Amino acid sequence: MAVARSAALKLDWAKVSTSLGLRGQTATSLAAFKKRNDDARRKVQVLSEQPQEVDFSHYRSVLKNQAIVDEIEQHFKSFKPVTFDVNRQLKAIEAFEAQAMKGAEETKGKVEAELQSLEKTLANIESARPFEDLTVDEISEARPDIVEKTSQLVSKGKWMPPGYKEDAINVTWRFFPSIETWCTNADLHHHQERFGDLSFL
Repeated sequence: MAVARSAALKLDWAKVSTSLGLRGQTATSLAAFKKRNDDARRKVQVLSEQPQEVDFSHYRSVLKNQAIVDEIEQHFKSFKPVTFDVNRQLKAIEAFEAQAMKGAEETKGKVEAELQSLEKTLANIESARPFEDLTVDEISEARPDIVEKTSQLVSKGKWMPPGYKEDAINVTWRFFPSIETWCTNADLHHHQERFGDLSFL
């Protein structure tokens, strides 16, 4: 029991929360457990400061029923507090703490690796040249999947990405919805001579 009491006194509650990175419901439960522990320790301290000896001679002098005093004294002297072996609980706590620390270290490693990757990506973004200045070789090096996809399309005799023609026609139609809105019938011949055949619009 003395070992358990010593372990409880040495427990750094603040360090447990910070080192394990406890949050949310877990941190709340730990705080509630700490409060119960502190309350129990205060009660034990108060009780330990009270007199532990009973003056039965005083009660014999003020009570007429001496037999009841003798019976109570006999029970008092034969009473033995119940002791609890908490070693199993302490070992379980130690195992939980070790597992939690292992999980925290693994999470820390993953977070650090992710941060390094994000920092590298950010540095690439900040140092990147404008898209219009990039060469085909640079794009191929950065995105080899584009080269692979393009090769697959070409091998199938497809020289335009899926949906490209439809998107191009939609964009053209949005800017030139009809030849009549761009010129009158009287000027149609003039514009055809100037710009060529616009019927494809």
